[in-house]
Amino acid sequence: MSVAARDPRPLTGEPLSLDLLNTRWMHEGVIQDLLTDTDGLAVWLAANALEFTADEATLRHALTARDALRATVDGSLTDGSLAEGAGRVDAVLAHGRIRATLTAEGPGEEAEFRDPSWGPAWLAARDYLELLDTAPDRVRRCAHESCVLHFFDTSRNGTRRWCSMASCGNRAKASRHYARTREG
Repeated sequence: MSVAARDPRPLTGEPLSLDLLNTRWMHEGVIQDLLTDTDGLAVWLAANALEFTADEATLRHALTARDALRATVDGSLTDGSLAEGAGRVDAVLAHGRIRATLTAEGPGEEAEFRDPSWGPAWLAARDYLELLDTAPDRVRRCAHESCVLHFFDTSRNGTRRWCSMASCGNRAKASRHYARTREG
């Protein structure tokens, strides 16, 4: 069995920045965290086809990026946390850069890092910038009150509310139905 096949998270396959945020999730009312050790980091790296070493330094930097992204994605302009989160994302981005290249296929870009252990963290932060450039209003947190997962809404009309209709969406529908039947 491959490492990625053992990924226990309920939502995978989101863009890299959101997938990093989704290394924390709720299960039966308890927060779960994939990034508690380097084995969990190895699962996340493999799930995203990132060929970096799953060591303590890479784990520490991935956690730094996750915290910075969470502060930015869940932040608010009114309480100043968005600006703080943006500064923290900028601090992660300071550890790498994009180098323009010319390949046989044409122009390209290559990420460079002073310290390779910052690679996954930097790539996640860079991915978040690309999502903001593409469609910032489509970066969402699941609408279920007890869910902490994030997704990029790719629905045609941009009205997706749940990380998964099968889990969070169904729970919300069941709750509404239960409330209606109790009233009647």
